Amino acid sequence: MGKIKSKLIRRSSKILLEKGIEFEGNFEKNKKILGNTMPSKKLRNQMAGFLAREKKQKKADFLKPQNF
Repeated sequence: MGKIKSKLIRRSSKILLEKGIEFEGNFEKNKKILGNTMPSKKLRNQMAGFLAREKKQKKADFLKPQNF
């Protein structure tokens, strides 16, 4: 599996984040949050992994020192 995700995964994840659902940087916790609402297990796992990676990246960008 690579880092490239389909538009469906990216768009759906963005919609869930806009709805205010709090995801974490942990795949297993995100998988439990998504639960059985996804149409397939593969789709749920891809979204959980994508959301975990996005949260980790945002946290790393926030902690990165700013050069002014």
